Amino acid sequence: MEAYQNKVEHYSELFNKINKRYNSISLLRLLSAFLCLFMLFYYIKTNEILYVGLAFLSFVSFIFLMRVHSKLSFQKQLTAALLQINKNEIAFLKREKLPFENGIEFNDFYHPYAYDLDIFGEHSLFQNLNRTATYIGKKTLANQLLIQLPNEAILENQEAINELKTKIKWRQDFLALATISNDSKHSYESILFWNSFKNNSLPKVLVLLSFTMPFLFFGVLAAYYITSKTILLSYLTYIFIANLIIVGRSLKRIQSEIAKADNVDKIIKQYSLLVQKIESETFQSKKLIDLQQHLILKNATASVHLKQLSDLFSRMDTISNLVAATLFNGTFLFNLHVLKALLKWKKNYSEELEKWVNIIGEFEALSSLANLAYNNPDFVFPEINSEYKIGFSNLGHPLLNPATRVGNDTHFYPESFVILTGSNMSGKSTFLRSLGVNMVLGGIGSVVCASKANIHPLPVLVSMRLSDSLADSESYFFAEIKRLKQIMDALEEKPAFVLLDEILRGTNSDDKRNGTIEVVKKIITKNAIGAIATHDIEVCLKTNEYPDILTNQCFEVEIQNNELHFDYKLRNGICKNKSATFLMQKMGVI
Repeated sequence: MEAYQNKVEHYSELFNKINKRYNSISLLRLLSAFLCLFMLFYYIKTNEILYVGLAFLSFVSFIFLMRVHSKLSFQKQLTAALLQINKNEIAFLKREKLPFENGIEFNDFYHPYAYDLDIFGEHSLFQNLNRTATYIGKKTLANQLLIQLPNEAILENQEAINELKTKIKWRQDFLALATISNDSKHSYESILFWNSFKNNSLPKVLVLLSFTMPFLFFGVLAAYYITSKTILLSYLTYIFIANLIIVGRSLKRIQSEIAKADNVDKIIKQYSLLVQKIESETFQSKKLIDLQQHLILKNATASVHLKQLSDLFSRMDTISNLVAATLFNGTFLFNLHVLKALLKWKKNYSEELEKWVNIIGEFEALSSLANLAYNNPDFVFPEINSEYKIGFSNLGHPLLNPATRVGNDTHFYPESFVILTGSNMSGKSTFLRSLGVNMVLGGIGSVVCASKANIHPLPVLVSMRLSDSLADSESYFFAEIKRLKQIMDALEEKPAFVLLDEILRGTNSDDKRNGTIEVVKKIITKNAIGAIATHDIEVCLKTNEYPDILTNQCFEVEIQNNELHFDYKLRNGICKNKSATFLMQKMGVI
């Protein structure tokens, strides 16, 4: 936290300096414009050539100050973003607020674990991890949290995240650039829509006219200045009108090319700055180097190509200004030439554009995971094995307050499946979620909330918290049966890490017990690894039939000074203490 506080002090001071200079330049810019007009007024009044020179100097000063003002405006935005980034991290670490998007739009109730493990939504894993500012970054991080990578990809991610963890200044600069881009889903989809919209090339006659008509216009104009023949002005007018007609006939094609492309030029310009930030950094890890190398095409970098595209879209905007469009198109068919350049750009680079944007998303997602590692130096990268061994030392849930979080040691070898017992509120569900969330993190190359970890990455299948699907007219019980069927079908394909919490709650106790036993028996025959929480002692007795596969573990509760005491420590064996009767008596229920 101290590093963030130091950065807040630094960027606060820097912002104040830039803001003072920005205000000074704004005043000088205004004065130079006023002085230019003042000098022109005196020239008209006195006809002194000196005032023309002074007006010209004032105008040049105005242009220069405009450029300085624009640069200062960008620096001011960037510094403000960096200041807010560090303030957000301090507020996050103090547990005052979660100032990050929660990704609720990516939630999928039918996903094997997204809803059960609180991957998205308020106070979710995504919201705690999310340090993205572009839509593609947010989407990439969300997609990462919903898949399990191959072992080789996990190790590459670990190396990349470990490198980015140390590059805090680069990560924050990158995030600040993404923040001021004001990117959105609409902007992202507009770019992809334009990129996927395959227009045919322009007719050869139109291409020929685009060169000959401007050449003819300026040729006639030059001839008029040389000869001063007024008839040439008539010809010039006809050519001007003909050029407007040519552009008018092409207007529908031009508009179709830039449809849904509002402000795309600004977004693409910011993308080019983000890509340039990646291109200019030196990386050591294989994945980051590979991503960086994909940004070089045809002896130029992706940032250069993206800047060209941004400029083309910006130029095309002149069509919305009637005066400028009439003047530029009447003289040299301006928008037609821009259209040709856009089509040429698309032909050369359309296959690469989405890849370049995706690389931005990859870096944002990896930076988010690197930020988790940086903020939690006690978290570790798990060792990866291919022997179906899973074990954690001091395992905890990464979203719990580290000051009160209780860690537990657990392993799934030689026995591979745990039957977990314990009274309500003793920590069973939190423990299951800790297992699930850390398996998800470990399966994408992130650090995990443990002091030591060794995992065989597996698909995670969970049935913990289902809701009645009123839209589908489903009861809780039927929804749960469908989830169990989903788990069984997945296990038919390959082994997985399975977490079940008090299944079959929608039926009577005998049916629930027998059903739970049969579920456990079937999933262990499918070589599943994982745990099931239950209150039924008879389910626990199945460890006698499968001693090499099943093991009993529990969370106990104690009564101390007439109060329930939970230590949230995992123990071997079956839970012995009961809390329900004591709690009901204490609260006067019975």
